[in-house]
Formats: sequence, C-alpha cells, structure tokens
Amino acid sequence: MKFALYLQPESMRQVEHWVPLIDCKSKSEFIENAIKFYVGFLMADDGGTYLPNAFLSNMKSIVAEGTNQISRMFFKQSVELAMLMNIIAATQDIDRDTLSRLRGECVKEVKRLNGGFRFEDAVEWQKGG
Repeated sequence: MKFALYLQPESMRQVEHWVPLIDCKSKSEFIENAIKFYVGFLMADDGGTYLPNAFLSNMKSIVAEGTNQISRMFFKQSVELAMLMNIIAATQDIDRDTLSRLRGECVKEVKRLNGGFRFEDAVEWQKGG
C-alpha cells in the first residue's frame, strides 16, 4: 500500500545511513522492519523485557546450533577412536588386570595434565620419562 509519509530530516538521514549497512533493499523495507520491531516491542507484556527476550531467543538458537555441531564432531571422533581401539585390541594380548591398571594410570595422568594429554606425552610416559 502506498501513502504519503513525512519524516523529520534527521530521521531520514538515519534511514539513509542504515539502509545500505543492514541488508535492506530500500528505505521502505527499512521503515517496514522498524515498524515490525516497534510493534513487537509494544506487544510484549513488559516493554522493558522485549530486547532481553529477543536477545535470549537469538542466543538460545546460537547455542543449540553450536551444541549440534559439537555433538556431530564428538560422534565422528568416537567412531574413529572405536576403530583404533578395535585394531589395537585385535593385535595385542592385554589381560583385564593390566587394562584396569592402565586405565587408572591414564586417568591420573590426564588429570595431572588438565586434559591436555598428547601423543608425545604417551610416548614419553611409555619410555619411563
């Protein structure tokens, strides 16, 4: 719908400044988005909570996506680790007691290194260094 609209010169300067910076195709699109935002603000139960709620909703979606990406990465790493463990188990004869002691020592070593255990650490540890 078309209609005449009067804006103060300073308001028009702000529109003209922001339109190219925020992915709006026209001044009309910018003004329409501003109206939608303001109406959402007015319709919120408590106008003071509108921005925090909008921010919170956005942050929740960002965290959810990050969690999904991390979960997919952990799954892929778990598959690779399971393959490696099965290859080692198939080629080595390790009794349960040795495996249990090794697990305990590995827990202590990983704790000591604050989770930063590297292959180089294992080599040095196995050589008694």
